[in-house]
Amino acid sequence: MTMSALIETAQEGQVQVLTLGNGVAHPLSLAMIAALHEAIDAAAADAGTNVIVLHGPGKIFCAGHDLKEIARHRSEPDHGRAYLEELFTACGQMMMAITMSPKPVIAICEGIATAGGLQLLASCDLAYASPGATFCLPGVVNGGFCTTPAVAVSRAVGRKQVMELALSGTPVNADWALSAGLINRILPENELMPFVMDFAKTLASRHQKAVGDGKQALYRQLDMPLAEAYDHATGVMIGHFMDSERIARDLEKWAR
Repeated sequence: MTMSALIETAQEGQVQVLTLGNGVAHPLSLAMIAALHEAIDAAAADAGTNVIVLHGPGKIFCAGHDLKEIARHRSEPDHGRAYLEELFTACGQMMMAITMSPKPVIAICEGIATAGGLQLLASCDLAYASPGATFCLPGVVNGGFCTTPAVAVSRAVGRKQVMELALSGTPVNADWALSAGLINRILPENELMPFVMDFAKTLASRHQKAVGDGKQALYRQLDMPLAEAYDHATGVMIGHFMDSERIARDLEKWAR
């Protein structure tokens, strides 16, 4: 296990668990974004890690951007514009690193995922929550709009659902999130981590090149016209069958 002030990293076999805030709720400050991006990239490059679990423990999974940090930059000559450009660019790059990582990324949510915190959860490939978890895009309540969080959320749920979240700014419960497709399952809190870790270890046992290529191809083809999507997926699929391990396994299996 390794720890920093922002992220605790633990390894269980081929599953790496990243705990946000090292047990203490911590917003998506520039430092947290950088630490999380570094951890995601390191796990993606680690041959001993096949699956990443992202855990925001306790009552707050992630509360989004650090509003106090934003406020501190308001006294600058540009009223914080340069800082905001750096913040949201870095955040978007970190979110894309999660989605396009060759390793499956699973979110565990026991509390509230709000604003950029909901963006973080939605950027993961899979998400599991306890019955008490809540989800929110509250920007409109504070005179703004959760525009960048909606990028990830709108790719996880339908238009009507993301509009309800973004226009109302009010929290929704785990049942709503499940029906909208924002999370995969609701599990009792005492079963949540054991279930996810068992499932992650099963995923970690799969052929990782095929999983990585397949995951990235799945996301890419969603934005393509149908014919182009089939062309892209076909090339990746043929690559799976032409993998040297797959060839050797097929030859051994079908020669019997």
